[in-house]
Amino acid sequence: MTPMILDHPLIQHKISLLRNKNTGSKEFRELVSEVSMLMCYEATRDLPLKEIEVETPVSIAKTKIIAGRKLAFVPILRAGIGMLEGVLSLVPAAKVGHIGLYRDPQTLLPVTYYCKLPSDINEREVIVVDPMLATGGSAVAAIQMLKDSGATSIKFMCIIAAPEGLTALTDAHPDVQVYCAALDEKLNDDKYIVPGLGDCGDRIFGTK
Repeated sequence: MTPMILDHPLIQHKISLLRNKNTGSKEFRELVSEVSMLMCYEATRDLPLKEIEVETPVSIAKTKIIAGRKLAFVPILRAGIGMLEGVLSLVPAAKVGHIGLYRDPQTLLPVTYYCKLPSDINEREVIVVDPMLATGGSAVAAIQMLKDSGATSIKFMCIIAAPEGLTALTDAHPDVQVYCAALDEKLNDDKYIVPGLGDCGDRIFGTK
């Protein structure tokens, strides 16, 4: 599927603030949450609806509610946690899974250290969230874990992507719709996104 680059003015404005090295952890966390909420609005645009009748104070209204598949959000630890509040503010009834991965400093390959998913993951539309798509290794591995657990409808949502990571993810999982707010220039020799915004986990949690 063709990746969707979300260029809404509010999203782009907030990303500019995220990139600023002088933005502190408190504001950074709030911005990540706000951008995630705005992105989730777009990523859920195709949810199916069904018509119902409700009684208003005036009369009976024919209106619509979400139908069919339920949602699950799966953040990739640890930075993905920063996006969770924003997406849950839009869909508070969604279930939440967690996948813990880190990049081996020698091989640069993802290593799994935690995975806890809803028991009915196969019945849910899953949105994987991780602020940064750098090499794509963690995203590819996380989505494969979800597929191995029975998930059949998966989307991936990130704030900043590198071309290398986007290519790796779409090549490995062409059936997964990718949403990102900015496609940056490249990866540097240390596999950080350029220009990027630094280590997102450190900036969210103030651990730099």
